[in-house]
Amino acid sequence: MKKASLISLSVCLLGLVDSFASDTLPRVAIKTNGQLIYNDKPKEASSFSEIFSNGKFYGRVRTNNFYWNWRNEDMKHNSHFIGGVGGSLVYKSAALSGFSFGAGLYYSYAYFRETKDPYNLIKAGKDVASRYDFLNMDRKYLAVLGQAYLDYKISKTNISVGRQLVDTFYTKSNDTKMIPNTFDGVVLASKDIPSTSMQFGYLLKQKLRDHAVNHPVLMYGDSNYDSDAKVIEINGVKVDTSKFSGNDDAAMHRGLTYTALKNAGEDTDAPLIVGDIKNNSIKPLKANMSFYVVPGLISQVMGEAYYNFKVGSVSITPGVRYIQQIDDNAGKIGGASLSGKVNTSNPGGYKDPNSLDSYMIAARIVTKIQNYKINLAYTGVADEADLVTPWRGFPTAGYTRSMGAYNWKANTKSYRLEVVRNANKTGVYKNMFIQASVLFNDYDEDKGLSDQMYYYIGFVQNLPSLPQLQWRLRLGYGDFTEAPLDKYDFLDSRFEINYVF
Repeated sequence: MKKASLISLSVCLLGLVDSFASDTLPRVAIKTNGQLIYNDKPKEASSFSEIFSNGKFYGRVRTNNFYWNWRNEDMKHNSHFIGGVGGSLVYKSAALSGFSFGAGLYYSYAYFRETKDPYNLIKAGKDVASRYDFLNMDRKYLAVLGQAYLDYKISKTNISVGRQLVDTFYTKSNDTKMIPNTFDGVVLASKDIPSTSMQFGYLLKQKLRDHAVNHPVLMYGDSNYDSDAKVIEINGVKVDTSKFSGNDDAAMHRGLTYTALKNAGEDTDAPLIVGDIKNNSIKPLKANMSFYVVPGLISQVMGEAYYNFKVGSVSITPGVRYIQQIDDNAGKIGGASLSGKVNTSNPGGYKDPNSLDSYMIAARIVTKIQNYKINLAYTGVADEADLVTPWRGFPTAGYTRSMGAYNWKANTKSYRLEVVRNANKTGVYKNMFIQASVLFNDYDEDKGLSDQMYYYIGFVQNLPSLPQLQWRLRLGYGDFTEAPLDKYDFLDSRFEINYVF
């Protein structure tokens, strides 16, 4: 708690000044969602040598600190502090005849109480290092090639090949820890059609934020996939570290293991095909459509629409979203639950434990008054199956998704009120950005869950005299309303400092 008090004091001191001495934008800016904005881009090259000489390097030094406190502790719940320090160096070449390339190196070193805080029980801060590397090789750092791609642009169409950041509805770089989530594949983005933007990706591999190497996009690791992974004993509990070798994202379907896919005759290395189409040709209506397909396993389609109108100086935007999940063979292989533990003999509260067919409906109304935004939203997942989206794109995002919330399990209804102050599109926050929300998750008790209130507040500000330096503090408190989970209420606190150059 002393650490938390020091963090709070630091935030108060940093927030005393509320404006910049200069309006000049830094070379690189960081949006509140972690995405980078490059304001100083390379000039076009007129010769081969200028591809390199006109290219630009972008540096970043960062530290991210996490304090997680459980209301009660036991063998599976351990309060802990963990932090990471590191940075990145990104290079973007100049373009010649539409061709360019880029690369990014990332590093993170973790510091935590090794003897008191088992790494397999660390929550939000686990991504500052690799669970697999630490438990198998006692390695507390990550040094990775996060980006390495070739780019070609013609007119308003861009094609990228290689390891890259892929920000679509279903896939996100989600750079909120130390290293971004990246993909290996081909991405096409185009704005050649008037009032329409499109993006399509054929992604062969993923590299989650806490992985040193890439892995299949929809396969949970096991001992048959990685026979070299250790089985270690921590506090009397055996931990098979092979489960950290594949896609072990918090939203991953743990029933889609290497062995289960292999036994079903499915490709353990199936690609992820994604697409986004956005259109605003009928103003003030905006319509979006997104999809993903993992051949032979599962797919989803998302459609949403927003309509904006004004009442005096107040902007009001109602919106709706619908997601349809289409099971191919994944439900039969892994079951209807992301836990991978339900089946015909153990339905676990699911009507059809062997099907992943499901859907979600969502609605919201966003009101903007001066520099305030108020978002009142609802999401409801059908009482059929959990939604499968383990690529850091969240189906409830923009509606009822708060920090660390995974509220897309079957028969979950969520309600959220969010208030935002001083948002902007530059990634430079002259005045302190504040985001606060209250979320109620109405979970299905028949599926072993408990209703939850979740309270969140977050702050972001660039240092007034040095806009390249940005700090952010985020606090979330989960309050389960019913037994037996009410004893596992928790505090999730995060403090981050970034310097870009």
